[in-house]
Amino acid sequence: MKSIKNVLICGIGAIGSIYAYKINKIFPENLKILVDKKRLENYKKNPKIFNNEKLNLNYILPEETTYKADLIIIATKYNALQEVVENIENFIKKDTIIISLLNGVTSEEEIASKYGWKHVLLSYFIGHSAMRNGNIITYDGIGSIVFGAKDNGITDKNDVEVLKNYFDSVKINYQIPEDIWRSLWLKYMLNVSSNQLSAILHTTFGQMQSNHKFMELMKNVMKEVQIIAQYEGVNNTETMVNEAVENFKKMSPEGKTSMLQDVEAKRKTEVEMFAGHIISLGQKYNIQTPYNCFLKEMIEIIHGL
Repeated sequence: MKSIKNVLICGIGAIGSIYAYKINKIFPENLKILVDKKRLENYKKNPKIFNNEKLNLNYILPEETTYKADLIIIATKYNALQEVVENIENFIKKDTIIISLLNGVTSEEEIASKYGWKHVLLSYFIGHSAMRNGNIITYDGIGSIVFGAKDNGITDKNDVEVLKNYFDSVKINYQIPEDIWRSLWLKYMLNVSSNQLSAILHTTFGQMQSNHKFMELMKNVMKEVQIIAQYEGVNNTETMVNEAVENFKKMSPEGKTSMLQDVEAKRKTEVEMFAGHIISLGQKYNIQTPYNCFLKEMIEIIHGL
């Protein structure tokens, strides 16, 4: 069975920095961070600070051709995905495993449209949110990468074991669910509801968890995702809302969603990946999505402020 040695990480924000930090601690010589020239200069002048430690990382530009990755971890924002898909081409060989830690349920499809499904695994991050303030990132260590092979008869399922062995070697927490497609949609349901509402209301997880009216509204947003999920072939959707609510209650009360952090930093949000995608699928299946339509309009107003 093959093994993973060389790793390329794309994006060292709130999520990517967690895994850049972990891998760099053990195998720094085998880790590269993909950047453009502008970010390279910025990171040299203002290196990322992760839990009070300066991240001394090895950076690589897209035009380099001498480095081939056994594993590529994509952890950018959604609006940078297409650029990243193009920029990783020089680092891919025939058996490079690719995982995407982006929010949403579409990034793997976009990656596979260029590189095929054979070595693209479904994956996401679940846990407490890392907090980002400029180049300073703080994280309490509670989180895992959830991954698995899409049941399409094309993905090499041996890659699941290969990735598991590598994560064990670098002490990365992970989960391998029986139904990764359902698991991915369950996380998506949580993101579509809590991220968007928190971005509009400027609320922490604790403020949301303790507010009865908020919880009722969040469930209504989740129900729109639940109906869409049925049409998207997700199994056992009838219990997903309750499961998502229970997962939401486990979030750190002091934490903030990634979308709220984007709004506070005046960065463009991932609303197209959340409400935008649900609205699009609703139109495809002739399903009304009034809550997500309203959330999208509200967040677009915030973009313009």
